[in-house]
Amino acid sequence: MNELRQLKVIVTGASGMVGEGVLNECLHHPQVARVLIISRKPCGISHPKLTELIHQDFLELSPIAEQLRGYDACYFCLGVSSLGISQDAYYHLTYTLTMRVAGVLSEQNNEMVFCYVSGAGTDSTEKGRRAWARVKGKTENDLMKLPFGKVYAFRPGFIRPTKGLKNTHTFYRFINWLYPVGRMIRPNYFCTLQELGQAMVNVTLLDYPQQIISGKDIIRLAKSRCE
Repeated sequence: MNELRQLKVIVTGASGMVGEGVLNECLHHPQVARVLIISRKPCGISHPKLTELIHQDFLELSPIAEQLRGYDACYFCLGVSSLGISQDAYYHLTYTLTMRVAGVLSEQNNEMVFCYVSGAGTDSTEKGRRAWARVKGKTENDLMKLPFGKVYAFRPGFIRPTKGLKNTHTFYRFINWLYPVGRMIRPNYFCTLQELGQAMVNVTLLDYPQQIISGKDIIRLAKSRCE
């Protein structure tokens, strides 16, 4: 592994299960030197690498734009489920919010690697029957048009949470037994949260040509050794 290159990264969504897990991997990765998290409330984590930026309105980042300059990567883990909310609300919280944040970051860091947590089943054509999949597909497609160094869309399915973290969804206690069986039968849809975080760091360090990162790619990238 290249011991010389040290990354400065931004993580969003640290108050959720995925964001907290990705943050945990960044804090423990030897090639991540600094981590900035942007959140609406303190995450309750103290670490020498970690800086918190508390900001309430993710649709308006201009007041903090200069503080977002000089970073190598953003691991965008903000997201909501489409269950229980209207299509308009889902579009606003998935597409509009993501593009607003990404737009500001691309202006401040035109060489940045932007990693977006999408999901298995995302519809790149934007024409399928499932509304959430069309919205995710549009988000991926439009992110890739922004002037970043590189954009990667991560499409995990079932993510096994990292033991000991506080933001794990309660229902995972009841469905974790599915993981070993699912991993064996359909490895493209089952990964761990540790693998997801490690894959994001490694894809930043590598010149990885594939922009859509499936479950199998996540597993492969997590094992990569960056030179």
